[in-house]
Amino acid sequence: MKALFDLHTHTLASSHAFSTLRENIESARQKGLLAVGTSDHAEKMPGANPALFSNYKVVRESFEGVRVFCGIEANICDFEGTIDVDDSLLQKLDYVIASLHSPCIQSGSIRQNTNALIRAMENPSVKIIGHPDDSRYPLDYGALVSAAKKRGTALELNNSSLIPGSTRVGARANAKKLLEACKRNRASVVIGSDAHIWYDVGRFEEAFALINEVGFPEELVLNLSFDGLKMILNSKSHRISPVF
Repeated sequence: MKALFDLHTHTLASSHAFSTLRENIESARQKGLLAVGTSDHAEKMPGANPALFSNYKVVRESFEGVRVFCGIEANICDFEGTIDVDDSLLQKLDYVIASLHSPCIQSGSIRQNTNALIRAMENPSVKIIGHPDDSRYPLDYGALVSAAKKRGTALELNNSSLIPGSTRVGARANAKKLLEACKRNRASVVIGSDAHIWYDVGRFEEAFALINEVGFPEELVLNLSFDGLKMILNSKSHRISPVF
């Protein structure tokens, strides 16, 4: 398997990450990626810099041979799936990841947590659900995957969650459940490094190992084709053309 892109990366603008956008792009090039996305945290995350996203216009569409996409990791703020990004900004982004983060929402029941993710998918701008693998937010994977399949939303296989020392509880076992449910339902996943430092950009080894372990179909891994990338980009984004 050869990944073409990594859309889940963070820069110094997230305050708890350690690298610049240039360092992340250079790392993507060194890893052989053809495209990279930058997706710093939206405003409800402590230390986030909301002004960053309104200035994406200065970011070139490509740099050092790598296509660059400008996204955001939105925070799901309640069990109704509300995210902390207003509609006017959503229209300008290349893609949106929506995730549950402990500084932004306390965990509820399995039903409540699952409902929060499913309702977030109802926002047409949300094409990726980030790291649905943390036992601190228990989920009904059958219901989640069924909803994702219906709405054409990609569930993320988060490589950072699988690295030893991850703060996400039970992530490997939960990621395995996620893949098994996606396999049964023919639902797509997207691998994200969730890199918070440059050398983790495009780090997918742990995710690929788990994919091989469960015999997950390669055609359901969006990172392996440009058609997969187009599925999760904002159709209004000018960066899709003319390359795609």
